[in-house]
Order: sequence, then structure tokens, then C-alpha cells
Amino acid sequence: METSSVKLKYVRLGYQYLVNNIVTVLLLPIMAGVAFEVHRIGPEEIITIMKSIHPSVLLSASFVIIFIATVYFMSKPRSVYLVDYACFKPVFIYRVPFATFMEHSRLILKDNPKSVDFQMRILERSGLGEETCLPPAIHCIPPEPTMEDARDEAKLVIFSAVDQLFKNTGVKPKDIDILIVNCSLFSPTPSLSAMVVNKYKMRSNIKSFSLSGMGCSCSPISIDLARDLLQVHPSSYALVISTEIITPNYYKGKERAMLLPNCLFRMGSAAILLSNKRCERRRAKYRLLHVVRTHLGADDKAYRCVYEEEDPQGKVGISLSKDLMVIAGQALKSNITTMGPLVLPASEQLLFLFSLIGRKIFNPRWKPYIPDFKQAFDHFCIHAGGRAVIDELQKNLDLSPEHVEASRMTLHRFGNTSSSSLWYELNYIEAKGRMKKGDRVWQIAFGSGFKCNSAVWACNRTIKTPIDGPWANCIHKYPVHIPQIVKL
Repeated sequence: METSSVKLKYVRLGYQYLVNNIVTVLLLPIMAGVAFEVHRIGPEEIITIMKSIHPSVLLSASFVIIFIATVYFMSKPRSVYLVDYACFKPVFIYRVPFATFMEHSRLILKDNPKSVDFQMRILERSGLGEETCLPPAIHCIPPEPTMEDARDEAKLVIFSAVDQLFKNTGVKPKDIDILIVNCSLFSPTPSLSAMVVNKYKMRSNIKSFSLSGMGCSCSPISIDLARDLLQVHPSSYALVISTEIITPNYYKGKERAMLLPNCLFRMGSAAILLSNKRCERRRAKYRLLHVVRTHLGADDKAYRCVYEEEDPQGKVGISLSKDLMVIAGQALKSNITTMGPLVLPASEQLLFLFSLIGRKIFNPRWKPYIPDFKQAFDHFCIHAGGRAVIDELQKNLDLSPEHVEASRMTLHRFGNTSSSSLWYELNYIEAKGRMKKGDRVWQIAFGSGFKCNSAVWACNRTIKTPIDGPWANCIHKYPVHIPQIVKL
């Protein structure tokens, strides 16, 4: 049995090599034949044939070749490079150990012991660790956050990440041409992008955008917007900031569907510097290959599965539907169906096509072939929205524990930091020294609406282990074992 499985493995490898290199396999005998024919004819006869061709024909052929080459290079999209990025690292005083969180819950919800027990059960199975952090206003008993408290959190997480980014890259605030800030639940006036412009005294002609209400998957949306803008604005820098402000959104009611976000969401932020400048090609960390966006908002269930509303007592919170995982699965299926042809090698696409034809023509009960995305990507950054999300994607995509290690460890160390979680995960891979030149990275996230969005990056150079960043002082502890239940 073991011998047959080894043989099957090598048959599969041979098939993949043959199909993925079919052009080379076909061209080699053709080139060999041409070389043999040239050798047989001899150089003198070739020169005679060339002289017999009329000069106008050569001139016309040269013109056509130059014209086609010019059109190709003029219509080719500008390359977008990720120069560098930085993540907010919360200080120790914001830490929320399980014991502290549960003590506060008992005091805040002293009249609702069932709600306290529910939160405890969620924490026990959440996959979070003891070092996740919440903003200062949430540490009060009871939390009574103000608008000023929310602004203070925004300034803390955003400015810390941006300061670090400018320090790492040497780029000055006045060099920034495009600014995009995404934050779902906190949308003040003036906007968060205006707050950044004011802090760093950016140029008056900067193109700034604030994206709100778009959920945890908004970072790829922001990257997509930046990419489109960089196609029409040559030689530019784009600063993308992804965050979620927790302060004004702590739910103090007793509805279970709304208590869940309290247990999972934690503070975080990421600042990303993109550019289309040719001079940045050498030092840039990554090159953007694809962004694929899927929106299921036309379906009512999908639209309402993550919904901000008031509970019967008039307290505002985020309600998570029991259909969330089913809808996330549908969004994932739609997203990877679009993504597959862009990234999968020909061998996987053919197997998928044969499976589809077989189910349509011969037997609809045939098990559909799930493409092996490990053939297309070296690293996976799955939004650390919760343990169930990571488990489901690991199962559906047939990923190994190492492939989802960055996501699980990010959830354990930082919690669900919403749209910025993808960048904490990418930094984990770099901190482990695993990112090599040519590696491909798949960032995939889910968000309200309901959306599933992906970004694909190619590593531009081998990344040295960073000496700073959110994992700098603790990466040696990871990976850690995360039990199914942490008994509190």
C-alpha cells in the first residue's frame, strides 16, 4: 500500500511537470529541428535567401514588430510595489488577560450571569492568548467611552504605525501623493484621513480617501483602490492605513450575538507604503500581482449576517448571524473560482476542468475536484477573524498546520485586529525568516456586506528577519500549542 502511494506521488509530480512546462516540452524538438535544418543548408545559402527578400518587405516587417511592441508596452499596467509596511505594537499596560476580562465582565454584567458565562465559554474556545490588548477607555468599569477617547485611540494606533513606516523607509510625509484610511465602525468628522493629513502636514493636493463600514476585509479593498489610482498617477507614493477603533464599539448589553465581538476584537493598525516608481523596484519588499473582490450583498442573508444595530434595550452592537460560516463558505467559493485561473498552474486547472466535465456529462455525484492552491502559493495569510474561520479555510483548502501558523499565532498574540490582521500575519512569516525572493503570498479576508477579498503578492527580494515590529521581542516563543479549550 505504501509503495503504491509513493508511485502515485511521482506520477502526480510527473503530470504536473509535463503540463506546467508543456510549451517548453513542445518547443524543444521544434528548435532542435530548426537548428538541424539551418546546419544542413549552410550559412551561404541563408545569406542568399536574405538578399532575395525585397528591402520594402523587411522595412514593413520591422515597422509592424516595432508598432506591436510599442502598443504592448504602452498598454501594460504599471507595476505596483509594496515598499514597506509597519504594524502598531501595543504596550504592556493595555494587556487584557482572561482573568481581567472576566472580572470586568462580572462587574459590568452583574445582573446577567448567563451573559458572563457565555463570554467565558467563547474565550475558552477563542484561540486568543493572555497578551491581547484593549484601548484605555475599555479598561474602565463600566466603560463610558467618549468621542475624544475614540480619537485618542485612533491617534495612538495610526500615528505609531505611520511614524515607524516613515522611519523605516526614509520617505517624508510631503512625498505622499495618495492617502487611504480604512476603519469600519468609527467614522468621525473631520475624517481619519484628514486627521493624518493634519498631523503630518501633508500637501494640499494630496488625494485622500476614508473608507468606512466595509468590515475586516477592507485592507485588500484599499490596496485595490490604491492600485487603480497608481495606474493613472505616474511616479507616486500611496499610503494605505488599515485599522479598527474599538473604543466606541464595546457592547454593554446581554444579547449573545452581540457579545461575541467583545471577546474577539482587539486594538491594532497597519500602515503600508505602495509605489509605482521604477526607482523603488530594487528595495521594495513585494510586487502586487492580483486583487480579487467578491461581494454577496445582493443576498439578504449575506447582507445581514454581520449587522450593526440596537438591541431591545437600545444598546448598539454588532450582531453576528448563525449563518455566518455558511455565507463565508459561499463567498470563499466564489472568490477562489475567480482567483483560480489567475494563479493556478495549468495542471491544476486541467484537473478541475476534467472534474467539472465529468460531473456535468457522466455522473453529477462525482466529488468535485478541489484545486491544490499550495501549487500556486508559498504562504497564506488568512484573516484572523476567529478560530472557526481559520479551521474552515484550512479544511476547505487542505492546508497544513504550517500554512495557517501565521494566522493562528496572530489570533493568539493580538486577537482579531480586523483589517490590519493580514499585516501582522505577513510580519510573522518575515520574523520567522521564511520569506524568500520569488515566494507568492495569498492574503484573504472576510467582511460585512458580505465580502471575501484577496490580494496576491510576489516577494521582490529575500526578506531579512526584522529587528523591530510587533513580533520583535516575542517571536522566539512561537509557535505555541493552542488547546481546544482553555479552562477558566
